[in-house]
Amino acid sequence: MMSKKCKYAIKALIELAKNPDQPSLSTADIAKEQNIPRKFLEHILTELKQAGFVGSKKGFGGGIYLKKDPEKITVADIYRLFDGAIALVPCVAYTYYEKCDDCTSERTCTLKREFAKIREQTRDIMKETTLQSFLDQVKKK
Repeated sequence: MMSKKCKYAIKALIELAKNPDQPSLSTADIAKEQNIPRKFLEHILTELKQAGFVGSKKGFGGGIYLKKDPEKITVADIYRLFDGAIALVPCVAYTYYEKCDDCTSERTCTLKREFAKIREQTRDIMKETTLQSFLDQVKKK
């Protein structure tokens, strides 16, 4: 299940992306519009900034702004940043691989083969779903 932190990160990025006419938004405005606790949002935005998704300006007219095109930010990127592996079991994860304690043979494990398929399909959908995908849904409303 996606964490609240990851969900809020996506919501904050959507808020930034749906206001391209505004060079930046305040943390307070993002928090209010997306119903995210402000202190929690500040931590999330710090992580997004460190990862290169957003930038910030201080002073008059300052705030948070997107550094990447909404078509280049995928759900997979954000999910991995905040929640880690997309895999449901550790033995099929790429970056976070761990052998299952109860497995006698990974080579013949039925669970591993099927969960690898699930991981691939989930990953593909998450990589295809961009911030722009969400903006397109907002425009349809």
